[in-house]
Amino acid sequence: VPTMRSAVLAVALSALASGPTLALAFASGELTQLPYPAASPGAAGAKLKCRFAGSVPASPAITTGTTSTCSTTLSRSTHDAIALRGGSTALKSDATAAVSADDKSSSGIDIPLLIYFALWYVGNYFYNLTNKRALKAAGGAAGFPMTISSLQLGIGCLYGIFLWAAPDARKAPKVTVDDIIKMLPLAFCYAGAHSASVFSFSAGSVSFGQIVKAAEPAFAAVLTQFVYGKTVSKAKWLCLPIIIGGVILASVNELDFAMSALVSACIANVFAAIRGNENKKLMETEGLKERIGSVGNQFALTSILGFIISIPFVVIKEGSRWGDFCEIFKSTSALKMNLIASALWYYGYNELSTMTLKKTSPVTQSVANTAKRVIVIVGVALVLGESLDAMKLVGCGIGIGGVFLYSIIDKLVASKKKED
Repeated sequence: VPTMRSAVLAVALSALASGPTLALAFASGELTQLPYPAASPGAAGAKLKCRFAGSVPASPAITTGTTSTCSTTLSRSTHDAIALRGGSTALKSDATAAVSADDKSSSGIDIPLLIYFALWYVGNYFYNLTNKRALKAAGGAAGFPMTISSLQLGIGCLYGIFLWAAPDARKAPKVTVDDIIKMLPLAFCYAGAHSASVFSFSAGSVSFGQIVKAAEPAFAAVLTQFVYGKTVSKAKWLCLPIIIGGVILASVNELDFAMSALVSACIANVFAAIRGNENKKLMETEGLKERIGSVGNQFALTSILGFIISIPFVVIKEGSRWGDFCEIFKSTSALKMNLIASALWYYGYNELSTMTLKKTSPVTQSVANTAKRVIVIVGVALVLGESLDAMKLVGCGIGIGGVFLYSIIDKLVASKKKED
């Protein structure tokens, strides 16, 4: 493959009989010394200037003789040929500006990013659907929510390990024992947030649990300010009554209301808020990002540690009924299929959401999370036949709208100050 790529690049460069300074930015790979044809009759050669993004061993120029400059137009075929070189390649030059503009104006949409969003939303939706069905099949709140939440993490771990073992799938991390120890608080909070969420969904409706979970910024603000000592702006504090008010309105006429569902969802919010702060602290560890290697690896490591941490809690909470669970699992296809499906959906959508959010701006992230919450609440409620009365919808809209405002309020205030 490297030989083919070099050949493609050579063909692309040889198609340029002459041209202005050409800028090639490679995210990975290397550029080798290749012959470059004469720019014009009588000229011994031409000079190609290269600009690189990332750590790429490269010479600032490739020269075969004298320097000659003249204008040319980079053809579509040449543009496509050079675009094949390397994994993530960006090609920028005066000659290709028109090509890029045409591409953007013709489509106007980032198709890969749209696919990421679609898969993220679909995965989140089907996780909530299959998770609720698995919980119902196992007996609901009186069943095995702790066992199910732990097994979901365990099945996801197997998928992550498979990616490390499979050829050319994903490079395994090179973390140390000290790195693993530092990841334990994050993994504990990750497992706690997941288990508490599953408890909430087993005790009440998915829509109600999601509405309460939408109030996570309120818990994050309190913990960030008073536990981690980081200042939260006054504008964000003023958004919290909107969020809390929306949750209260949505709970007033909740037919499936259960105090245990409310408390579990609040505990999940506490764990999620701590997890966010712990993750920031962890990523400040020198060299850790490089040793982990990728976002996917970080999520896989967190899932494995979270699964191991959850096992003692399963033994304490539901260990005495493990035999009953195994019998239900063997005899009930609904539990078997939905448990496995929910585990894979959970792992997949979490990894996809991370990949998607890293490619978008903070405002886009806020809109995306808001839209996702609405889709899950309404979609799952309709499929499972959960209550969606007017008061619940109004409360849902106010609460989620408050979360969106909380996410962007600092930027709005800053831009307003600039205008003034």
